[in-house]
Amino acid sequence: MSSLTSVELNFLIFRYLQESGFTHAAFTLGYEAGINKSNIDGNMVPPGALVKFVQKGLHYMEMEANLTNGEVDIDEDFSFFQPLDLISKDVKELQEMLRERKRKERDKEKDRERCKENDKEVEREHDGDRNRVKEKDRHEKQKEREREREKMEREKEREREREKSERETFEMERLKLEREREREKEKAYEKQLGDGDKDMAIDQSEKENAGDEDHGRSSAAEPMDITMTPTSLPSHIPNSDVRILEGHTSEVCACAWSPSASLLASGSGDTTARIWSIPEGPFKSGRSISALILKHAKGKSNEKSKDVTTLDWNGEGTLLATGSCDGQARIWTTNGDLISTLSKHKGPIFSLKWNKKGDYLLTGSVDRTAVVWDVKAEEWKQQFEFHSGPTLDVDWRNNVSFATSSTDTMIYLCKIGETRPVKTFAGHQGEVNCVKWDPTGTLLASCSDDSTAKIWNVKQHNFVHDLRDHTKEIYTIRWSPTGPGTNNPNKPLTLASASFDSTVKIWDAEIGKMLCSLNGHRDAVYSLAYSPNGEYIASGSVDKSIHIWSLKEGKIAKTYTGNGGIFEVCWNKEGNKLAACFADNSVCVLDFRM
Repeated sequence: MSSLTSVELNFLIFRYLQESGFTHAAFTLGYEAGINKSNIDGNMVPPGALVKFVQKGLHYMEMEANLTNGEVDIDEDFSFFQPLDLISKDVKELQEMLRERKRKERDKEKDRERCKENDKEVEREHDGDRNRVKEKDRHEKQKEREREREKMEREKEREREREKSERETFEMERLKLEREREREKEKAYEKQLGDGDKDMAIDQSEKENAGDEDHGRSSAAEPMDITMTPTSLPSHIPNSDVRILEGHTSEVCACAWSPSASLLASGSGDTTARIWSIPEGPFKSGRSISALILKHAKGKSNEKSKDVTTLDWNGEGTLLATGSCDGQARIWTTNGDLISTLSKHKGPIFSLKWNKKGDYLLTGSVDRTAVVWDVKAEEWKQQFEFHSGPTLDVDWRNNVSFATSSTDTMIYLCKIGETRPVKTFAGHQGEVNCVKWDPTGTLLASCSDDSTAKIWNVKQHNFVHDLRDHTKEIYTIRWSPTGPGTNNPNKPLTLASASFDSTVKIWDAEIGKMLCSLNGHRDAVYSLAYSPNGEYIASGSVDKSIHIWSLKEGKIAKTYTGNGGIFEVCWNKEGNKLAACFADNSVCVLDFRM
């Protein structure tokens, strides 16, 4: 009989961690054990293989203990052992246990036979009494069920009344807040306008106030659960509006559009990134899409993995930065030329961001540090060693300060030139997967494995809003491109969160309340992207589907289903094309025109 090798056992444990949702643990084991270098075909290993393997081992030990015992018939059902017995005892001890339990079982059987004989006569005498007792008991149970049903109805009625009261209270508070805002607007108008124009300004303000009060009543309604119904089925994007970009030979982990041209970058576990030149306008059949291949390893390298984990374009769209598992950041031109290789980290890079000015690049690594790189000098400017666990995400607040998050549950606000954190945000109880600054750099949003998202203000030490409506880990968050500091300043600022509970939730950033829950996916949601005008939000899930939600209409406007789980979705700058990267090694571009 062939034995199980350590490589095969490592692969079974790796698959078990992946299937159980322990993403970071699976990544660490895969990286340290060199799973990607093994010659095991993952498609040949069925789901739940490790658990089935252990179960079969236990069954074998039980069979061995039973079948080698001369007193046991092989057709019997072996139910005398517990899993702990099988693991902790050898075959001889199990056989002795089996013989002892068999003897006890035979004695019990004899006692039962004697009791049966003695009880038969008594049973015949008391059959009539027993029937009467059963009938009485049946009536009592029926009455008890009726009383329980009435109790449940009363509780439901009280719950409905309580929910109604809470909705009315919330609506009143919202209207009160809107009126206070309008009174502040009136005071501002009175202060700014001259005496001659004051009456006209107040009259106009009153008209606006009436309209805004109506809007306040509708927006203060209880949060919506947006689900699919037969009357609101989404429109599937036709194949003519879809282009599948093939070429990668492993899962595609990241994708990003250039902010200045119709170029799409993708990063894969095949140690390459690619720059795709996407034609503008509607797709035309027969027109091929070319790609530049950015190789991170030369030939078949035996070095540690160079899988591309993250990438980001600079603000002008002239340079692309990539981060990989070898701990190096690389900078490429749009022509695919490598101009810088930045080496300082001692572990894989999980996050990477350009600052707005484009003179610094920020990277966060499994080695627990963040590094700011001087792009022009092609060298590191400062390394920040504050976290006690791997750095999972980084995000610039402005050109010189930024936030970092980690598996250690902490968030640090750092500044170039400072040797200690400018501010520390503590409040999460699990790994902090993502941090994002709002468009003004005033509010910081974070999400965690503790199933919560939080909103922090740089002027306060504690979070200002604790968003707790998700039931599982929250993987990512995104601010809407609306409100102050954006191209849509007259629309309210919102925050979106995507969770392993298969939902996307939209939050009012000002009051910290959930506006709606988008319930269209059937598995964990890994990625989110607002359209540039803030009217739509796209979500990608492990269930292989992309949903494009209309936030105005509160329903799915378009949907597309691919052949693999989706790691990331992103819009082009015009908002008419959506890209997504898949676990089946492909990149997909959808033409979105409503």
